[in-house]
Amino acid sequence: MKFAVIVFPGTNGDYDAYDVLSRTLQQPVERVWHERENLDEFDCAILPAGFSYGDYLRTGAIARFSPVMRGIEKMAADGKLVLGICNGFQILLEAGFLPGAMRKNDSLQFRNVWVNVKVENHSLPFTNLYKKGQILKMDIAHGEGNYYVDEEILLDMKKNNQIVLRYCSSDGKISTGDNPNGALENIAGICNRQGNVMGLMPHPERSSEILIGSVDGKTLFSSMLNGWKGREPIGS
Repeated sequence: MKFAVIVFPGTNGDYDAYDVLSRTLQQPVERVWHERENLDEFDCAILPAGFSYGDYLRTGAIARFSPVMRGIEKMAADGKLVLGICNGFQILLEAGFLPGAMRKNDSLQFRNVWVNVKVENHSLPFTNLYKKGQILKMDIAHGEGNYYVDEEILLDMKKNNQIVLRYCSSDGKISTGDNPNGALENIAGICNRQGNVMGLMPHPERSSEILIGSVDGKTLFSSMLNGWKGREPIGS
């Protein structure tokens, strides 16, 4: 499985993602500059964390127009995997790959803390090695992680099992007290209807080694490898 880690001006999480994939999981991976459009050689694209284009206008609002996004669109349509982490998630929202939008944290402060998230959908290529309801410890670092979507689309997302992760307590309770940014219904990660595009605000790439504080994020990348081996092409 070959990975592309997309690099925009202002990206800063590309080396973290590259390190996990190349050193920890020993997979072929390449850092890809945003001006490249053809991504046909890759099986998965990761849009990493950072501040693409300085987060001017809105987070991800400028990056969505980069040439590489045409390649990302083709990958998603072909059933390949696309993962957006933090700023990458924001870009996928702005580009319309995922429903909803990001607002500033309700505290109006940048939050860089460890959080707990509960796995709500464990049947995706990104989550198949987790258990439903499993509680993960992951890092967050963002100023605009307050996920919002209107009620009609939210109901549709629930119907299609598109809510993947929710912020929770250490024992799995969902409450406002364990919501670090005010996200609607504690939503921390979602997917598209087909299940091959996912975005999340927590950082699995920074939660993949015990020396850092958690290995729970490593399982997300391992799930991608496992899911890719047993995949069925979309539309088959």
